[in-house]
Formats: sequence, C-alpha cells, structure tokens
Amino acid sequence: MTVTALPRWLSASLLLLIATTFASNHVAARVAFDHGANVATAVAVRSSAAALFVWSLLRAARVPLRLPRPTFLRALGIGVLLSVQSLCLYSAVARIPVALALLVFNTFPMMLGLLAWATGTARPAPRAFVAMALALSGLALALDAFGWAGSGARADGAAMTSGVVLAAIGALAFAAVLLLTTRWLADADGRLRSFVLMIVVATVALLAGKTSGEFAWPQDAIGWTALALLTLLYSSAITALFVLLPRLGAVNNAAIMNFEPIAALLLAWIVLDQAMAPLQLLGAAIVVCAIVLLVTTPSRR
Repeated sequence: MTVTALPRWLSASLLLLIATTFASNHVAARVAFDHGANVATAVAVRSSAAALFVWSLLRAARVPLRLPRPTFLRALGIGVLLSVQSLCLYSAVARIPVALALLVFNTFPMMLGLLAWATGTARPAPRAFVAMALALSGLALALDAFGWAGSGARADGAAMTSGVVLAAIGALAFAAVLLLTTRWLADADGRLRSFVLMIVVATVALLAGKTSGEFAWPQDAIGWTALALLTLLYSSAITALFVLLPRLGAVNNAAIMNFEPIAALLLAWIVLDQAMAPLQLLGAAIVVCAIVLLVTTPSRR
C-alpha cells in the first residue's frame, strides 16, 4: 500500500500541534510529580490509557487485531525503544534541570537525519541541517542552557553527567523509533501500530516499577487531576504522532518538534507563573525562524 505524504504546510502545522500537546503533558507531569507521583507510575498509567483509547478506536472501526508475524516482531522492538525513550527522558529530568534535559533530548532530529543517511532511507537537505543547528542554538538561549539568563539552579557532578547521558540515550532511541516506524510499519494501520507500541511501553514501565519497587501514586486531588490530564494529553499526542507519522515526512520535518520545549516554557509561564527572561524570548524567536527555514526546505531522496 502506497502512503501519500501530506502537504508540507499541513505536516508542519500538525507537528506544531503535537509538540504543543506533548509540552502540555510535561507541564501536567511536573505538577503530578510535585504531588507524589513518580516516573514509573506516570509512564505506566499514560501508556496503558493510550493503549485502551486506541483499542476502543480499533473496536469501533472493526479493525482486526492482527499483524503479520514479521511486522509484529518489528513493532515489539520499536515499542522497546519507545520505552527506553520514555524512561530515560523522565529519569534525566529527575537528575538535571528540565530545560537542559529537553535541550539534550531535542538533538533527536539531527540523530534521525544521520541515522536515515547512514541506512540509505533518506538524505536530509543541507538546509535542513542548517535549520536543525539554528533551532538548537535558539533552544540553548530559550532554555537558558548556559545560565546566561539566570533562570535557575544547575545540577553538577555525577548527577549532571548521568542526566545528560540519559537524555542523549532517550534522543537516540526516539530517533530510531521515528526512522523504523516509517521504514517498517508504514503499511500497518496507524491505530493498530499505536496500540502495539503503547502495550509494549506500558508493560516495560510496569515491569520496571515492580522490579525497582518505585511505584508512587499522587497524594492529593491536585496530583490525581494532573495525572489524569497528562494521561489524556499524552494519549492524544502519541496516537496522533504514530497514526500520522508515515505521512508527515519525518526526516526533514522532525526538527519542528523542537518547538515542544518552547511551548513548555510558555505554558509553564502561564500555568506555573514561571517568567521568561528577555534572552529566553530571543531564543524562542530564533527557534520559530528555524522552523520557517525548515518548512521551506525541499525534501531530498
């Protein structure tokens, strides 16, 4: 089955919306963590709910819950990679400033481009690499990665090293997920593909939590509300991403997802009253310019 790519402007718009939804999920997650929940609990709950949501879509559409054995095995492998991404990123956030963790994680578009080039899947246009570098430069300012805006305390020592390594592993895992989903699962029904991936992530999170004994539930109504909200937001975003991924042109459009931490900064400013410094606003503007450059860059095969 041939997958028809969406128009570039529509792909960019949808990815911006998905990035904003992911950012909203992170803000809700921060509230849930502040009120007693932890990483294993959040990943297990949100992934289980996402799987249940997609399962209801499959049932309503009478889609058979069957995949060819090779496709199913590949989906299991991609699901494990997605589990690694989820657990590593949240673990990085627990060790180092959220801004720095997200900055390191948002190197995944570069990793995706290099992986695609190395495997002969696609070759990013030269301007796409320029846009990625520009986006990362803007993120460094917007997220105050160097402390120039004085936006908060910084971690150091072993915590910094382990946090950066975990965020980088999460970025590499997510780049591999995007590449392999487009390459191996493009012909599978998007809802069925998402269902299998979410089942795997939920299972891995449950096993990780049970093995480590680190399940922790929210301790008050605010925490429970935040956990429910992050579950809803994540389920919507991840389902939309994997249903639409084969039609979005992942290699040359993936850097648009760099808007997620910018959206998180804006939402945290509104919801959590965390003001942005002028230098951070400049960085946000640079990221927007990078996105415009990326959208106007033609794809190459």
